Amino acid sequence: MSLKSDDPNYYAHMYNRMGGADAATSGRKIRILDSTLREGEQHPGVSFTIKQRIQVAWMLDSFGVDQIEISPVVSPDHVEATRTIIKQGLRADIVAHVRAIKSDVDVAIDCGATWVATYMGISDIHLAAKLKIGREEAKSRALEVADYIKAHGLKSRFTMEDASRTEPEFLIEMCKEMNKRGIERISIPDTVGIMRPRGMYNLVKMVYENIDRSKTSLDVHCHNDVGLALANALAGCEAGADQIHTTIDGFGERTGIPALAETAVALSLIYKANNDLRLHMTKDLSRTMSEYIDLEIPESKPIVGDSAYKHKAGTHLAAILRNPAAYEILEPKAVGNRRKIVFGELAGKNGAAYLLSLLGLETSKHEAEQLAKGLKELRMGDILELYLDDRLERKILNDAPMKVGQKE
Repeated sequence: MSLKSDDPNYYAHMYNRMGGADAATSGRKIRILDSTLREGEQHPGVSFTIKQRIQVAWMLDSFGVDQIEISPVVSPDHVEATRTIIKQGLRADIVAHVRAIKSDVDVAIDCGATWVATYMGISDIHLAAKLKIGREEAKSRALEVADYIKAHGLKSRFTMEDASRTEPEFLIEMCKEMNKRGIERISIPDTVGIMRPRGMYNLVKMVYENIDRSKTSLDVHCHNDVGLALANALAGCEAGADQIHTTIDGFGERTGIPALAETAVALSLIYKANNDLRLHMTKDLSRTMSEYIDLEIPESKPIVGDSAYKHKAGTHLAAILRNPAAYEILEPKAVGNRRKIVFGELAGKNGAAYLLSLLGLETSKHEAEQLAKGLKELRMGDILELYLDDRLERKILNDAPMKVGQKE
């Protein structure tokens, strides 16, 4: 049997492109703003030292994110970290995130910021329960701060907090006013994670079609309350947004926002976005984060988890030992991870034969079946895990442990 293409993902990509779904993103650069130093610190139990914030900024810049967000108004430590990071001359924009208050903007200016991001909850429930003001006063406050930022010659982003639950006409009115003032970016957040992908597409498309895109670009900031954050963010980009907000490992308020690793791989591999990202750093970024905040990375975490490239079931293991692409869409070393094979009661005769070959023992069909039977009868679950490193991969190619049945 011959394959249609040397790419085992050929048909999957074909389906992804059907109906013009690829047109809005293919070849485009979809930018990444990482908010580990702002949104990430809103995760319960997470707090960085000044030194750690600086180190995280350097790593994110090396990885290739476009903007790095930090909030200088939180504490004197955050002021010092923001000021120091800005002085590093990193390639990424350093975005000082503050409330829509002039005195907060002054703090950002004092830190040397050239990018300032402000926000205001504009849904009726945020206006009533949090700000205790009406729409007109909210609009007046927001525009006054926007004018203040532009009067200081700064680049700016305005976040329409709780946009997904805001009355459409008021949302469009606010976006148009910001657009008139030359605010460089408007963020459309799903603050409570209530949207489904099609809904996020419709929301962003509505804003996209009502502003002058030569003046203003759109961000999406999606929360993960029901696990749809990345799907919603990508849907927003299909509708016209060109920047996704992430954090390393997805930490943030409540259940967080899209994880940097998953976003970067999805953009590079599935969306074919024109990004220049150092994907091999993803595992190291996750490991560093785990060390800094003393929270373990779940084994099942996509891309960076220890189980992301771990193979156990007999039929899976047999295929992986012949060609890893049977169950992997991306080489683990491309993202700094490693492949692991698990031997135990689910291994099957092919996995058993491979284990025998590693031990230098007979690998005939009879011996393989006997070992597989013994592993099942022991009922001890997983007995042995091995990294399938380059040396063992060469052994698969050069030896013939998988040809069980040739030697009876």
